[in-house]
Amino acid sequence: MQNKYLSIYNEIAKQIKAGDIVAGTLLPSENELTELYDTSRETIRKALNLLSQNGYIQKIRGKGSIVIDVNKFDFPVSGLVSFKELAKRMDNVAKTIVNELTLVKPDPYIKQQLNVGNETMVWKVVRTREIDGAKIILDKDYLVEEFVPGLTKAICGDSIYDYLENELNLTISFAKKEIVVEDCTEEDRLRLNLDGFDNVVVIRNYVYFEDASLFQYTESRHRPDKFRFVDFARRSH
Repeated sequence: MQNKYLSIYNEIAKQIKAGDIVAGTLLPSENELTELYDTSRETIRKALNLLSQNGYIQKIRGKGSIVIDVNKFDFPVSGLVSFKELAKRMDNVAKTIVNELTLVKPDPYIKQQLNVGNETMVWKVVRTREIDGAKIILDKDYLVEEFVPGLTKAICGDSIYDYLENELNLTISFAKKEIVVEDCTEEDRLRLNLDGFDNVVVIRNYVYFEDASLFQYTESRHRPDKFRFVDFARRSH
């Protein structure tokens, strides 16, 4: 038979995920939960601790347990995955809209980010990522044409990484990332459903092949309420 505290944990977690208990509200007090579930205070504390560990609530001294918004998508900070790969992990309907694919001479800023010269041509790819009908990511990619020939809108609408690895047989190795919060631009407002937000979370990626050639600079602009940026860290001794 399932432990009492696990049963309570599962019931409250289910209510939070369903939206029956609204994010930002306080759970009943430990005493109230003890009476509600006809159990001991120790059992309630174990259930609340598990809810806290798994990101459902934040326990605040002197106030109680506040419910955290769990309707967010986990976005790996340290991983190097394509949107297509990320979408496969979700139980959500994901769609890519290719807004722009052009071959350009990069401006001074992009030349600096990619460390290329005046004669280098660069693909500019602008894509909106839609999840469950909401446009919540704007990806702006710049790829060195020398390394990424023959790019098409069909490839961009599917997966550039899949094209590089499985069609061109190239090995994508590592990336450097920077995460900042910025004011929304006019392009953000045009391309995204911002739902009143004035800021976006921007992840800047510098992506390299296995020979350490820098081939891609990306600005991935996210609506701030829809993502948890997650990582796994282990302390070294």
